[in-house]
Amino acid sequence: QVQLVESGGGLVQPGGSLRLSCLASGITFSTKPMGWYRQAPGKQRELVARISSDGSPTYAVAVRGRFAISRDNAKNTVYLQMKSLKPEDTAVYYCNVVPSPFDSWGQGTQVTVSS
Repeated sequence: QVQLVESGGGLVQPGGSLRLSCLASGITFSTKPMGWYRQAPGKQRELVARISSDGSPTYAVAVRGRFAISRDNAKNTVYLQMKSLKPEDTAVYYCNVVPSPFDSWGQGTQVTVSS
């Protein structure tokens, strides 16, 4: 059974930083490309960063240069380091495999960027 548990969100001022973590179980994590998705109120869920099984990252234009995705296969964990946060980054952040995410999503972690 796939389980994805996100953590690390919170309230941060514009320009601040956060580090998100996602612990995966029930999958052969080291072989799976992983992604961080986000969903803002009233908007569709979007993929903001992905990382291949061997650690090559790709970013959406909106976060390029500000977010960094990484993974630790020994810990079955994928991370998202976010800096220079903007109010438009406010969303619930989720992790899942890419390109076809599992139907089962975690609870997500709320990121709110506000002064």
